[in-house]
Amino acid sequence: MRVAVVTDSTAYLPAGHDVTVVPLTVVINGVEGREGLDATPAEVARALGARRVAVTTSRPSPELFVSAYRRLLDAGAPGVVSVHLSAALSGTVESATLAAAEVGERVAVVDARSTGMGLGFPVLAAAAAAAEGADLDGVRRAAADAIDRTTTLLYVDTLEFIRRSGRIGPASALLGTALSVKPILHVSDGAIVLRDKVRTASRGLARLVDLAVETAGESDVDAAVHHLGAGDRAAALADALSERLGERLHERYVTEVGAVVAAHVGPGLLGIVIHRGG
Repeated sequence: MRVAVVTDSTAYLPAGHDVTVVPLTVVINGVEGREGLDATPAEVARALGARRVAVTTSRPSPELFVSAYRRLLDAGAPGVVSVHLSAALSGTVESATLAAAEVGERVAVVDARSTGMGLGFPVLAAAAAAAEGADLDGVRRAAADAIDRTTTLLYVDTLEFIRRSGRIGPASALLGTALSVKPILHVSDGAIVLRDKVRTASRGLARLVDLAVETAGESDVDAAVHHLGAGDRAAALADALSERLGERLHERYVTEVGAVVAAHVGPGLLGIVIHRGG
């Protein structure tokens, strides 16, 4: 049996990987739904566009993680590596850590310091190491190494939704909206911070590609393009990235973010996650 890998529903992984996913919860006007199961990004986008509709999210309970860990260990896994979205953005890592303390030393929890495929690439690295027979520490180190080689960049039409959610400082939100600019963000040590400002959406997307290419440097990379209700723009962004990076771009994913990230960034999101080769 291999070491089991667990993550949460904000990883937005491509299909076909042997990873256990524990869902976060989205609450729309008091009605709870599990991300990826009951709550969709389209529902969240509609709710955000309506007046007097409250949208919040909540982390999985420690009990959900305890149940997942024990099920995997009872099935024969020699250990569990549990990789989750940034502790600066969610209490999910805290819930997982509390559960790991209850279950025992065969569970290692890793803070990916990002979300989306900024979390997903470290999860895939952990799963690959597990499939190759690595032990608990080897799988944990594979995730940690991938975190250091992964960068998340985001374009949003407005900082208002992130400001409301408390995931970015009010001064940065005011700066972006007061100047009527289109903000480009990046995830720095787990927190969402302002990276750049442009005047129009078209310039924002061009700048997003420029920054992604700059991030890639001379490395071979994998890349993910995320969007919320903007599939055509995401496809164009992915094509522009492929053209700029050429043969250095290996795996390329285009996916819509789920309900939890949608709830915090709002409509108009486009993002690029660059994972540099080792």
